[in-house]
Amino acid sequence: MNGEPVEKHIPLILVVVSTNALSQLLLKQGMINIGRFDFAGASLIKMAPSIALNPFVIVGLMVMVASMALHLLVLSRVELSFAYPFLSISYVIVLFLGALWFGEMINASRLLGVALICLGTFFVGRS
Repeated sequence: MNGEPVEKHIPLILVVVSTNALSQLLLKQGMINIGRFDFAGASLIKMAPSIALNPFVIVGLMVMVASMALHLLVLSRVELSFAYPFLSISYVIVLFLGALWFGEMINASRLLGVALICLGTFFVGRS
């Protein structure tokens, strides 16, 4: 875009990917603390204060906004078709940290699914 080698921006892209994954983990922790709710009238109204005041949800949303701001910075410097496929790395991060943090199961199906997503985005990024 501006004559700089795009590889120079990979560290910043990886920060975007990492903060994106971290925001999801924080939001999940917040929702574990809060519990299940529905978007049906009374349930949502009853749960809204708990959601809005949960520290994990608040920090998760802040990290998500920071991640999006950094993503905008990346998009101002490299082509979307180069930067966007890196976001598939967040699937890998979330898969393994979800298992470590929340005890979520990693089975062959999930591993294969994440591998296929990463492989597909690799090919899209190379095309």
